[in-house]
This record gives sequence, structure tokens and C-alpha cells, in this order.
Amino acid sequence: MNNMKTKMRMMGLLLFLGFGMAAAQTPPALHVEGRYFVDANGNRVNLHGFAQTYSPWFNEQGTKWTNYNVNACLSYNKGLIDKILDAGWKMDFVRLHMDPYWSNTPGEQTNGESDIHAFDFDRFKKYLDEVFVPMAEYMIGKGLYVIMRPPGVCPEHISVGDAYQQYLIKVWGYVAQHPKLKNNGCVMFELANEPIHIYHSDGSRAGDKEIAQYFQAVVDVMRQHCNNILLVPGLGYQAQYAGYVKHRIQDENIGFAIHCYPGWYNGGYGEEVVVNYADFKKGWDEQIAPVSNVAPVVVTEMDWAPLKYSTKHTNTDGTVYYDPRASFAFSTTGVAGGQGFGANFKKLCDDCGNVSWLLFTGAEQLAKYNDAAPDGQTFLTDWEACPRPCYRWYQEYAAQRTSEDYKKVTKVELLTTSCEMIQGGTSPLFLIATYADGHQANVAGDAKYTVADPSVAINYGGNLIAQNPGETTVSVAYTDPQGGSHPFQISVKVLSFFPLTNGLLNPSIIGTGSFNETTGALKTGQYGYGGWQYPDGIDISAYNYLVIELKEAQSAGAVFRMFDVSSCWGPHTETSFGSNTKLALNLHNLKVWNDNAGQMTDANRNLDPSHVYFAGIWSYGSSPIYINKVYLSDDGVNPTGIIENGVVDEIVSREYYTLSGARIVAPTHGICIIKAVTKSGKVKIFKTCYK
Repeated sequence: MNNMKTKMRMMGLLLFLGFGMAAAQTPPALHVEGRYFVDANGNRVNLHGFAQTYSPWFNEQGTKWTNYNVNACLSYNKGLIDKILDAGWKMDFVRLHMDPYWSNTPGEQTNGESDIHAFDFDRFKKYLDEVFVPMAEYMIGKGLYVIMRPPGVCPEHISVGDAYQQYLIKVWGYVAQHPKLKNNGCVMFELANEPIHIYHSDGSRAGDKEIAQYFQAVVDVMRQHCNNILLVPGLGYQAQYAGYVKHRIQDENIGFAIHCYPGWYNGGYGEEVVVNYADFKKGWDEQIAPVSNVAPVVVTEMDWAPLKYSTKHTNTDGTVYYDPRASFAFSTTGVAGGQGFGANFKKLCDDCGNVSWLLFTGAEQLAKYNDAAPDGQTFLTDWEACPRPCYRWYQEYAAQRTSEDYKKVTKVELLTTSCEMIQGGTSPLFLIATYADGHQANVAGDAKYTVADPSVAINYGGNLIAQNPGETTVSVAYTDPQGGSHPFQISVKVLSFFPLTNGLLNPSIIGTGSFNETTGALKTGQYGYGGWQYPDGIDISAYNYLVIELKEAQSAGAVFRMFDVSSCWGPHTETSFGSNTKLALNLHNLKVWNDNAGQMTDANRNLDPSHVYFAGIWSYGSSPIYINKVYLSDDGVNPTGIIENGVVDEIVSREYYTLSGARIVAPTHGICIIKAVTKSGKVKIFKTCYK
């Protein structure tokens, strides 16, 4: 890392001295230190900017240039940058899309931007030199950092080793060697745009481990040629990141590129989304806070506007859609801490302390902005649409950079001094520093942690990761920029995967339900779903059965559903209780259903218990379901472990053997012997059958 820092600082000095760029405007080179972007002068930096795409359609629907006219494209887009800066926007980076318009074979039809069959590598190399690099050089000369993204978007289905991964490796392997881009501390690379789902090679759904492997391969190839900052995307259209805490990208000079629009991160629903801060924060804290505790984050797509700034269309089949004339999603600015998207988005970014972001509104709109114009009912003058508040916020950010009060810590508070967690779960910590100018930021990722019993929980960059059931304490030591010491202690209790406790059992995953932990009564909303959710997935594949016991027969049409995908509306398993008070679900032989189609999908597809995101009960909501206990089992009858005085001594490690005594990896079928060691040190030997 020290060598990388030296190289980056040297590059910053060379750029500052005019090495191929305009010396007076070139920004100092950036690199990653811990969870921050740090410039060549040692300053921590958060960036704020906009985006440009170079194709006739995205440059005002083909009215400005066409027919692969390089000079016209460059003239138009450089002119927009000048106009944006002249309008007073305090921008310091641009997201540059290497649009497939230039790299696809002219005239060859494609099925959307995710279709790479028309990609022509020679054309890509030609226009990298003629369009994208000249634009990057122009931006840097104007004092702007550059984030380059590859041509097009990810296909809906990707898998490790697939054609799209090879395409990314080919594109980035070449870009990473470009003499004007490689090791340039003013240029970052966003590795892909909006991955959605990832699958195993057999067609079954994969998860967090595989998406980390997918991009690790890209990172490894690029690192053979460059040390630029790399920005890693997440699944779910760049919305799912919690899994990167356990499945880490092995590299130091990286950050994460996320997207955020009204309604995302549990933010709400509807044509014009009414965003509630508490709900929005909950989703953000589950998916973004864990990675912002360990690395810098850049929001590379975000905007909003009231629905009235769109055009409504009705299809022949009666369905309605809205043409986003100005922004891509609909909500209002609102009030931070209350309702509305824009102000709450800014608050969440600011409270992390290391989140950079851009305004995805078209550059041609931003170039027309006039801050002297009075507030009004136009997209550019309405406070409830994104341009006006963002313009003012960017001004505030620019002023903060030179303020000593912005850097001076006056108070530090640990929001959680006791924590209950589900085994296998991740919980970001919130150590809130208040600064002299009044703003606050989470500095949990900057503290040092000592865990008394690492077999119960461990810490990674301000995130607690629950290991096994038990209790422990965590000592926290934070030193502020002025050298002040702030010690804290956290009591941590880790419960088994399926605790019957308020806060860990969520009765309102779908619909509004209730749960009484004294009686075990779960009452879902009408056609609702309640149970346990694991944002980064849990691995229960080493067990044979999940057992659900009720205290009495239910009458609410209850079924038990499990999801190996990260959406509770996606494909899932479904087992009806009927008149039974006990279900013993064979985890290795559960078929996945698709709720939308109402029929079994992928007849040969079983649930993958190595990454379960939701488990719980769906019902009509007409009456309570009284839960007695839920537990993992090797035999479908007893909880796994040694039971003494009614207490389960949890298993913490296992070894697998054939009947003849040969040690093997965890089996997928057949009879084997398991040697299990419990938390108290007892050894249990038992025979089991995987079907």
C-alpha cells in the first residue's frame, strides 16, 4: 500500500506540474486510504458531480450531431461542461459513459444495451482514443475527476466465467493499459453498470460469494496494468452490497459504486414515491452502511422530480407509463428526517461521511440552470425537483472544504451499546461524530475494536459479524482528528438463526403484522409475510432439516416460505402447514416456486441453502399462528447439538467422513459420518443421510 501511495502522490505532483494537462486546473491525484478518497496533499475528499453519455440519442435525441461525427460530438459535450461550470455548479467529477454507439458494428441490430454480440473491439480501441480519452483529458483540465464506465449495461443473468465477464475483462484489460489512463490518479473505473442477478453455471441462482468472484477476476486483470481506483458495483441494479462485508474484494484501492432512486432501499412505492426517512434509512443501513464503513462509496446514478415533470402515456392494452422528460424517478425533495427523497438522500450520504454522489439529470438541463431565477413551477426552479436543491447543496459542500469547523470534532456518541444479532448476520455500527459546524458523520469505520470472544462475533471495519450463539463484549477506541480519545463498550448477544424475539423476527416483511414474543403469536397482514430476513444471506447448507413447531394447529392458511434470492417477491419454496403443528423441511430437497407464475419453475432446481435471505410464514392474516420453536436439525426431530438441561450446546465445527472412515468435503448426497465439536468443547459423532 505504501508503494501505491507513493506512486499516486508522484502522479499527482506530475499532473500538478503540467504533465500533459493544463497545470492550473488539474486536480490532485486520488487514492483510497481506509474508507476515504484521499488526495495527493493528504486531504480526505468527497466528490459531487454529473454524468455524460456520448451518443446522438442521449445528446438531445439526435438534434445536435449524428453519423459518428467525432468533432461535433466533442465540441457539443465540451461546450456543455463549459456551460455547467459557467453557471456556477460546484462540480468536481464527471461519470463518463463509453457508450456502445461507438463500439458496436454500425447498422447491426441489438436487443438493448446489454446485448454485446455487435461489439467490435477495433472500433472500441479507435474511439477510446478519439472520443473518450479526449473527453477525459478535457474534464481533468477543467479540474474535474473522471469516473469511466464500460459500454452498455449488464445482462439480467450473469455467471462467473460467462461471456459478459470475458467482455468486461477484455474492455478493462485494454483500458487499464492505456498510457493516458493507467495510474492516472484523476481517473477511476466503474467496473460495470447495474448487475441484476447472478447464477451458477447449472442455471441455479447464485449470490454474494459469486458476485465477489465475478468482479475479483476483473480487478485481478486490471491490476496487472494499473493502480487506478476501481469502483465495484452490486447486484439488484447496484443496490445490494451487504454481502461484500463477508465476501471481500481483495484489493486496497477500491470503492463501491451504487445507484439510488426514489423507492430504492425500502424507500416507498407508487408512481410518485412518498419516501419516509425511517424506512429509507433502514434499507440504506442494511445494504450501504456496511460497505461505507470499510470503503469509499460513490452514487453514480441519482435524481428525482415530482411526477408532473413527466409525460404520461397509455399503451393499447391500457397500461400506463411515464416518459421521464427531466428525471428518471418521481418524488419530492421533502425534509431531512421526514418525508421526501432528495433531502433524505443527502442526509444519508452526509451521515456516512464518505459518500460521493452525482446528479444524473441530463447535462443539457444542468447547463441551462440559472440560480438567479426565482423559485417557480419549472423543473429547474422548483425546490421539490432535483436541480435547485442540488445546486445549493453543491455550493455548501464547496464552502465546507475550506472550513476548519467542518473538521473539528466536538462530541462522539455510540448509538448502540448493546446489540442482539442473528447468527451469521452483519450489523453496521454507528459511532456518530458531531463537528464544530454542526454536521454529523458516522466514524465507526475509523475506530479500533477488540472483541472479547471472537468465536461469538468479529469486527470488520465497523461491522459486527455474528459467528455463533453466545455473548461477548466489544471494546471500541476512537481517536478524533484533534487527538482526543473516545472509548466505548458494546455488549453483544448472538442468537440462533431463527430467534422468537421482537426486533429479530419481523412480522411485516410483506404487509403490516404483529408478533408477541411471550405467546409466540405471529399475525401477518392480509396476504402478508413475517419471519426472518438476512440482508447478506445465511449459510445453513451444513444442516439437513429446518424444523418449525407450532403450539396449536393454525387456521390462517399458513405456509412456510424460504428464499435463496434477495427479494421477498421472487422465487421461493412453499410448504403448507395444513392441520400439522410441525414441519421438518429437508433443506437439500426443497423445490423452488415462482409466486408470479403460480407454478413450479425449474423442475430440477432446489433451494440453495448456502444463501438464504428470507425464511418465514405467509398467511391470509385472518388469525394468529402460535410458534413454539424453530430450529436446525440433523435428523428432523431434535435440534442440532448436545442438549443438557434443556439448553442446546451449539455446534461450532464439523468434519465429514465416509462409512469407511475417509475424510471428505461436505456431501451433497448419500450416507456419511459427521464429527461435530460443540461450543463447550464436547464432541458428537452421528450418522446422517443427504438426499
